Amino acid sequence: MALAVSLLGRVSFAQEIEIPFQKFVLANGLTVVIHEDHKAPIVAVNVWYHVGSKNEKPGKSGFAHLFEHLMFEGSEHAQGRFVDAMERIGATGTDGETDKDRTCFYENVPSSALDFALWMESDRMGYLSFDQEMLDLQRGVVQNEKRQGENKPYGAAWELIPKNTYPPGHTYSWNSIGEMADLDAVSMTDVKEWFKTYYGPSNAVLVLAGDVDTKTAKEKVEEYFGSIPPGPPVTHHGAWIAKTTGTHRQIVQVRDPQARIYKPWNIPEYWTPDEDYLDLVSDVLTLGKSSRLYKRLVFDDQIALDANAYASLGESGGQFGIQLTARDGQDLRQVEKELDEELARFLREGPTPQELARVKANHLADFVRKTETVGGAEGKSRLLAQGQTYFDRPDAYKISLEHVRDATAEDLRLAANRWLSDGVYILEAHPFPHLNAASAGADRSKAPEPGAAPELRLPKLGWPLMPGSPRTSLLLQVPLR
Repeated sequence: MALAVSLLGRVSFAQEIEIPFQKFVLANGLTVVIHEDHKAPIVAVNVWYHVGSKNEKPGKSGFAHLFEHLMFEGSEHAQGRFVDAMERIGATGTDGETDKDRTCFYENVPSSALDFALWMESDRMGYLSFDQEMLDLQRGVVQNEKRQGENKPYGAAWELIPKNTYPPGHTYSWNSIGEMADLDAVSMTDVKEWFKTYYGPSNAVLVLAGDVDTKTAKEKVEEYFGSIPPGPPVTHHGAWIAKTTGTHRQIVQVRDPQARIYKPWNIPEYWTPDEDYLDLVSDVLTLGKSSRLYKRLVFDDQIALDANAYASLGESGGQFGIQLTARDGQDLRQVEKELDEELARFLREGPTPQELARVKANHLADFVRKTETVGGAEGKSRLLAQGQTYFDRPDAYKISLEHVRDATAEDLRLAANRWLSDGVYILEAHPFPHLNAASAGADRSKAPEPGAAPELRLPKLGWPLMPGSPRTSLLLQVPLR
């Protein structure tokens, strides 16, 4: 009882979460969000461009990610690597990311170096350098990243899942890393066109979070970014949920020691009620040692090494996935059977009150941890940029928090039935056996000489039947031996 009260108290506390901000838009279309946090003399700079792999054209997969790499290789007035310049001023966490929906760049800088960081970011937004040698170099880097991904344990699965869960032409039906042939085909003309189309201020969000006052921040942003010409009109894909029916099963051989099963379903996009409910469902199934799949398959029956469920989300849709790795020598069919039994039980009964309280508390605790930092791969600047980019409101995180706070056991059960009772892709990954060729074989220097032709032996034919016989055909006289 004490535990339940504690969990409910944490859920109630989450209702008070607030990330104050000020938002304004420059005349050239750049949307700017400022969050003041004066606990430390640091400012998080986070720039999101509303373009990702889903904006790529057929035959140009991987281009969004490749362009992210080029953004770190210098601009007209700031030659040299962007990361090196940031390190010289004491910046930390300098990085970039590309996914299906956006490309972002971020760094945490001393508040005394904010002018330098804004000058650098604005220079690569407005005056990026284009160099064929650098394009070829970064093309090779990205292709090497692709090889590394393919050679990771079960790497083939992440190539197969998008291709087999989305229809041809869907903007999520290919991976952000792209195909080798497509990367080979990227030209300097492609690079310049991509930059001109998607990297203007009118397609970007700039978030400053940390030790800066809003008035000063606005003046600095106007100074460094205000003269950059806006980009052209762009098209953004909204919701495109590829709900499927039936079952599609595929089997792949992998060079990994244990068999593994994947089951993804297509689900709704960011910040919809069902998306948030399904995120909680994934935690009921596999978060912690008391979760349903972990407890039964890993702890009690000991037929699986791990159990993982997740809700992977995007602007146009998401995926709910379950992944289980069988113990060495364990039949994957038994693992799948028990997985299906536990999922069916959840679809019938939903979560218990204790399970619901636990996953709500964990969800909200994770959110609070993210708000303890201003920048980096997580943090307040990222939350604000995400909300503005996808929902045109920096505080869109509140939508998700409200869904989680108000969710009932029946909400979770019904959402699971709507999205997880049909339309599943099943991928079985089985270890490729240890096969070896013989150390010695046939003489390949010349073909063998054929032997003597065998004697031709034909059966003897019998005589015709006597006249008047009812049968007039010939009989084969087969000698008795």
